[in-house]
Amino acid sequence: MDNRQCVGTSLIPEPPAPRRSVRLARWVLVASLVGSVAVGAALVVLPEEPPRHGPARPPAAGPQSRPRAQAPAAVTYGVPAALPGLTALIGRQEQRVRQHPKDAPAWAVLGSAYAERGRRTGDAADYPRAERALRTSLEVRGTRNTEALDGLASLALARRDFPAAKQYAEQARKAAPKRWSAYPALIDAYTGLGDYEKARSALDKLLALRTDATARPAVMARAAAVYRDRGWREDAVAQLTDAAAAARTPAEQAAWLAGVGQLAWERGDLPDALDHFEAALRLDPGQRAAPAGRARTLAALGRTSEALAAYRAAVAKRPRPEDLLELGELYESLGQQGAAEESYARMREAVGLSVAGGVDEELLIGRFEADHGDPWEAVERLEEEWRRQPGIEVADALGWALHRTGEDHKALTYAAVATDKAKGGGVRNALYAFHLGVIEAELDRAGPARRHLQEALRINPYFSPLRVPMAQEALRELGDVPDEPPPSE
Repeated sequence: MDNRQCVGTSLIPEPPAPRRSVRLARWVLVASLVGSVAVGAALVVLPEEPPRHGPARPPAAGPQSRPRAQAPAAVTYGVPAALPGLTALIGRQEQRVRQHPKDAPAWAVLGSAYAERGRRTGDAADYPRAERALRTSLEVRGTRNTEALDGLASLALARRDFPAAKQYAEQARKAAPKRWSAYPALIDAYTGLGDYEKARSALDKLLALRTDATARPAVMARAAAVYRDRGWREDAVAQLTDAAAAARTPAEQAAWLAGVGQLAWERGDLPDALDHFEAALRLDPGQRAAPAGRARTLAALGRTSEALAAYRAAVAKRPRPEDLLELGELYESLGQQGAAEESYARMREAVGLSVAGGVDEELLIGRFEADHGDPWEAVERLEEEWRRQPGIEVADALGWALHRTGEDHKALTYAAVATDKAKGGGVRNALYAFHLGVIEAELDRAGPARRHLQEALRINPYFSPLRVPMAQEALRELGDVPDEPPPSE
């Protein structure tokens, strides 16, 4: 059943149709069957009232301050929230819309809270619930309902649907040009579509608008993301550090500290990365990015047993597909192929559940197929993804998939886009440089290949347990820079 049939559609703007490949069914048959059950349950917007004698207990999370006040900020300002506050907010809003079904703001808050909880927990079953609630809000109030449009933009970003996020955020901005809350989603949407110039312009407009103290750390974090994509590492770190210092709750501070940890990882500063990931987890054990970041860093430090234990803890409940892929590759680098295949199988199941909730996982599937499955299928998927949302992540993945099928001349075009400072915004990414260097080596372009492989190891000498040894071996095969010929007499 199409969610849009649940309410009238005359006033509801439709996003661009996302790609939903029929190949997913054969790629992950069992998981798709599980996912069909999950999405069926998700179409029920409001759960039954809990028994009066025993209301459901919210999921446990780390120490929080004023969770009831924090959760509305999460859906209004994009401030990271703790699960107890979100669960309580959802309960209150469900009760509100039962009593007042024409309360458009209540439906918008409910939908945004569902979307934030889904993002926070990794449970994509919340996304169809969010979409129905937000569309109900639009039906009640109309298309100038900026709260619902903001919520739909955030939901589209959580589903990795950048064209839809752009459309909703632009509609919200046009409806209220001086309202700042549309700009963060617009920045992320432009970035996902590879339009870095518009992302920077949107950030400039956001910074020129007045925001209150609650929203300011989230604005700093958005600026950090844009600066990181421009290659301004120090500025990005400064913005996220300031955001963490200005955070008002442990969950919010943990999110910004995890971001600082990720920036430290990307530049190969392992002690700093570990410090920040562990600080984030102390503040908020339910933080989604920090556990895998900590595990990844422990592996790079050679603390393999601790890394495996940390990864297993990170993927024990509602694992992110990308974390399962990372764990599988770590097992593979250790020669534990059986454990790697088990992790990849779990990744397929997680992808099935994610897609059932409307998430676009084509990039992750394409990356997996290129390295561990059918690279021709990876090319087919990623070419379609590139046509729909041509960000540099897709350019890199497509270039690598083409290399894996032997189409290196075509691969070079996309790998060059991913590493082009003008087109790619200036981001320094070790994996992108590695891919470009390997492709150039295959095309007998020894000088550029050597330069880009060395660059990958300079950017982050630990960027992948599987690919760092490959980069080192490729450099050995390329040999030293040949001596200059002697000058002619």
